[in-house]
Amino acid sequence: MKAVIALVGLPNVGKSTLFNRLTKTRDALVADQPGLTRDRNYGEGKVGPHPYIVVDTGGLGDTTRGIDGLMMDQAMVAIDEADAVLFLVDGRAGLSAGDKTVADRLRRAGKPLMLVINKAEGCDVDLITSEFYELAYPHTVVISAAHGEGVSDMMIEVFDHMLNIKEAVEEEEDGPRSIKVAISGRPNVGKSTLVNRILKEDRVLAYDRPGTTRDSIRIPFRRGKQNYVLIDTAGMRRRSRVSEVVEKFSSIKALQAISEADVAILVIDAHAGGISEQDTKILGYVLESGKALVIAINKWDGMDDYDKQRVEDELKRRLAFIDYAEIHFISALKGRGVNALFKSVERAYHSAQMALSTPQLTRILAEAVAAHAPPAVHMRRIKLRYAHQGGHRPPRIVIHGNQTESIPDSYVRYLEKTFRRELKLEGTPIKIEFRTSDNPYKGRKNVLTDRQQDKRKRYKRFLGRRDRKK
Repeated sequence: MKAVIALVGLPNVGKSTLFNRLTKTRDALVADQPGLTRDRNYGEGKVGPHPYIVVDTGGLGDTTRGIDGLMMDQAMVAIDEADAVLFLVDGRAGLSAGDKTVADRLRRAGKPLMLVINKAEGCDVDLITSEFYELAYPHTVVISAAHGEGVSDMMIEVFDHMLNIKEAVEEEEDGPRSIKVAISGRPNVGKSTLVNRILKEDRVLAYDRPGTTRDSIRIPFRRGKQNYVLIDTAGMRRRSRVSEVVEKFSSIKALQAISEADVAILVIDAHAGGISEQDTKILGYVLESGKALVIAINKWDGMDDYDKQRVEDELKRRLAFIDYAEIHFISALKGRGVNALFKSVERAYHSAQMALSTPQLTRILAEAVAAHAPPAVHMRRIKLRYAHQGGHRPPRIVIHGNQTESIPDSYVRYLEKTFRRELKLEGTPIKIEFRTSDNPYKGRKNVLTDRQQDKRKRYKRFLGRRDRKK
């Protein structure tokens, strides 16, 4: 079993910076601003022979109301799950009343504790440590998470003295590859509520205020025999309305999460009256990334029949170009229609990575050309000879022929629909590439024999006499 290590402390003491250092990633959003982290963020790392799971939490405060109370609940859950707790304090700011309050609260949790004095680069270690002796923690270390100073020694002490684990064996993953599913959309459309409904627990903060989620939270879970990784992303607003630096980085992290995912679930607020301009921009990025797509129209409950019909009509009109993506009308808050999402996710994922044989693709191409031949270009017929698969996720079909650079877009769409229908591909785009065959005789000059040259001269004389008679 991997040890679970929770990082707790007041806001802006460097928990997310230490999380990135321990996981050797940049998964946690870091900025010089308190209260940036809100949800529990899990990551994996290894020191020596010891693998571990580290949990980044939001800053603990004094208030239990509103979103601060939800952040505290998330941190307490992480403490309950942990095998060891690292209590981070700001060495430059010194011991505060808030640190004392958090220290007393952690003692009551009954977990192995370590006091981690952070931001100690360039400071007198003895001077910084003396101020925190008042807390009387048995394990105290001084580090700089930003510079990596003392972090390795800290983790060795965690395993050798706190957990007393001499050797750990990494668990091998069993079952099929995990499907990465990114939950994307505008702010306040119900993405976090949908994640909590899928997991059947309050795993991420869901609050009636736009911009609650800031990081892209990755959550592994198992459904039946299939492993998944849910990625709850921050809501993406129009660029002209984004002024805070933190929100810009949150949007970048959300776009990166879509790029890493296998399937994207685009959540749209039904009460907004249909699909907005920002929804189409997010949708465009998903399509440019070539990701399989499922659309979830959330907050469908509470709407009358007239509004439902109006939304359905607009979706048919605005989303006609992605008719391959399945649309689900759900209520994340009440759980209606949520289970059906994963059937579409699995179909889209398997379609996106389907192996396609060259004879099968060539047969479909020949039948498509026989039913509707491509238009002629400069009185010359376009010939499409054969097709083969050029890649997965999304399926990439390479078609060889001549004059393929002159094929119109309408005929490309015809081929896409034909391949999709015959191959029964659902929820995934298809990329079609054309390659023009090289003329093996291009640039070569034919050398005539003496007999051929005499024949050519006689033919020219014949043409000259015929023209004179006319």
